[in-house]
Amino acid sequence: MPTAYENAGVSVEAGYEVVKRIKSHVARTNRPGVMGGIGGFGGLFDLASLHYKDPVLISGTDGVGTKLMVAKMVGRHDTIGIDCVAMCVNDVAACGAEPLFFLDYIACGKNDPALLEQVVSGVADGCVQGEAALVGGETAEMPGMYAPDEYDLAGFTVGVVERSKIVDGSTIVEGDTLIGLPSTGVHSNGFSLVRKALFEQAGYSVNTELPELGGSKLGDVLLTPTKIYVKTLKPLFEAGVVKGVAHITGGGFIENIPRMIPAGLAAHIELGTWPVLPIFPVIEKAGAIDHMEMYNIFNMGVGMVIAVDSARADETLALLKDSGEKAYIIGSIVKQDGDDRVTFSSDQAK
Repeated sequence: MPTAYENAGVSVEAGYEVVKRIKSHVARTNRPGVMGGIGGFGGLFDLASLHYKDPVLISGTDGVGTKLMVAKMVGRHDTIGIDCVAMCVNDVAACGAEPLFFLDYIACGKNDPALLEQVVSGVADGCVQGEAALVGGETAEMPGMYAPDEYDLAGFTVGVVERSKIVDGSTIVEGDTLIGLPSTGVHSNGFSLVRKALFEQAGYSVNTELPELGGSKLGDVLLTPTKIYVKTLKPLFEAGVVKGVAHITGGGFIENIPRMIPAGLAAHIELGTWPVLPIFPVIEKAGAIDHMEMYNIFNMGVGMVIAVDSARADETLALLKDSGEKAYIIGSIVKQDGDDRVTFSSDQAK
């Protein structure tokens, strides 16, 4: 028998089915410190069990923006959750923190248990990569606010770090070396411009296959999940080589790198010192975007920038190589001259 709530467009039974479907995915993310399981009014975590001496909690929240629209166009929803986790845990990792747990929030027009299971399976994949437990979340069915086939996804994470090991860039000085860690693609920023340039201006579809992209479908390239850098950064933090970390998200190099640099200093970036992924020239050409403006919007193939003492740059690169990570020396810290906090080598710029 239909209930009044169902007549209003909200299916309680579908909500129960979602919880049933996602339990196995949540279980994959279990880690030391987790207390209980999903279903309670709050997610419990025992911080004392980790034996930090002077712990500082660091939190972060984010979503995946209009990359969700590309997922809908492709009809694939099993990776978008990785993006959501990545945007949050990469931020707290940039402060030197160990991610502890994650919560997601999904708002939708109609509760589709099979689709939402795909989304949460991706969230669980991201949590496993980021070594964070998925301790809870919320699925809100909101007919009238969202179309029946639309949903939004956001997340929240908490990490912990010893107070003495917080990475805040305060020890960065002139002459320090900047090391870039490769991205896997566009990640989860700038997709309003991506969609306009590729689909509106260039007239491509998600099924377009471009030789510049090795024949892969454009939609698949765009949906490549955001790289999670938690495990990459861990041995660097343990070795004490990192002075500052910038997560290159919305605002590209121009906005994000200065966030780790003390006043009076700037970052000088040597263009051409790392491979720019093919998707970025495709976007640039399709949208007729000024080349240097691309560095103010996208990651251009560098998802994280690390500042280290120049005397420890080789050691840092060796640690990254030992963990199977590629990395590139992309610039250095210089005295600020004028208003620019980030400058680029002009001889490489187009």
